[in-house]
Amino acid sequence: MKITKKITAVVAQCAMLAICASGAVNAADAYPDKTIKMVLPYPPGGPTDIIGRSASIAMSEILKQTIIVDNKAGASGMIGADSVARAAPDGYTILANASLHVIYPSIYKSMSFNSFDDFVPVSQLAAVPLVLVVPKNSSVQTPKDIVEMARQGKKSLNFGSAGTASAQHLSGELFKQKSGADMLHIPYKGSAPALTDLIGEQLDLMFDSMPSAMPFIKSGQLRAIAVTTPQRVAALPDVPTMAESGYPGFDTSTWYALWAPKGTPDAIVQTLSKAANEAVHTTKVKELYESMGAQPVGSSPEEFAAYVKSEAAKWAKLVELAGVPKQ
Repeated sequence: MKITKKITAVVAQCAMLAICASGAVNAADAYPDKTIKMVLPYPPGGPTDIIGRSASIAMSEILKQTIIVDNKAGASGMIGADSVARAAPDGYTILANASLHVIYPSIYKSMSFNSFDDFVPVSQLAAVPLVLVVPKNSSVQTPKDIVEMARQGKKSLNFGSAGTASAQHLSGELFKQKSGADMLHIPYKGSAPALTDLIGEQLDLMFDSMPSAMPFIKSGQLRAIAVTTPQRVAALPDVPTMAESGYPGFDTSTWYALWAPKGTPDAIVQTLSKAANEAVHTTKVKELYESMGAQPVGSSPEEFAAYVKSEAAKWAKLVELAGVPKQ
């Protein structure tokens, strides 16, 4: 009798597991059957917003499902990232973040989430050079001019960034380390407010991603004096690299990508990845990215995971080199 009850219990458990597994498969097969939320952890107008929002529109058409954008700014993007880490792993809440996502562990002593263990890499959207910009009326023409101004000490120099430990911030710290220039870092909640203050000459300079800086460069409100890639950028062919300007080995290109919460079914991750890959190569998105100096990428989850591993090591080394203390 006891044996029969045990067998019955085991059979019941197996049946429940089969039902649950079948439900998960059916959910993945039906995906997406409701609105998807893409969290952008910075304010509207910045590069993360521009790149993520444009991709979401194209992905919505590809998936034949609405994708809404939710700008959750603050704490250098960690507020938005944390909300996705805590979301249900069902593919209906995803994160579009900058490469800062893999820098967090190198700069913060404690975090409410783990950049790697709490997320699944979906796809890289775009690769983006940074550009060193100054106000249109600035006397600065080259990076060396900044160093000379700092040396003379006639005024205290400052530089803005999209937030502490962002690629913009680390580029400024690397410039300080390589040049010896004394400059004060002023972090903002995203690139947009920092650029506003730069245009208003409340900041002296800024390393920023090309998608957010290019409109102001084109309008003449800002001047580009160097790019941070090893080679010149097609969108700014007359602007020299930092290496050409006297700082060899200066390479702080950034990138933007999609992540899903840990535990998201692989079939759903693959669906999102394929849609993202197709989206960034649509004519409209591709032309938009390239007009801003961004390069459309698109990658499989496996390719992106390998890239994340190498980038995390690179940025950790850069954080150490720049001497940025953990907070």
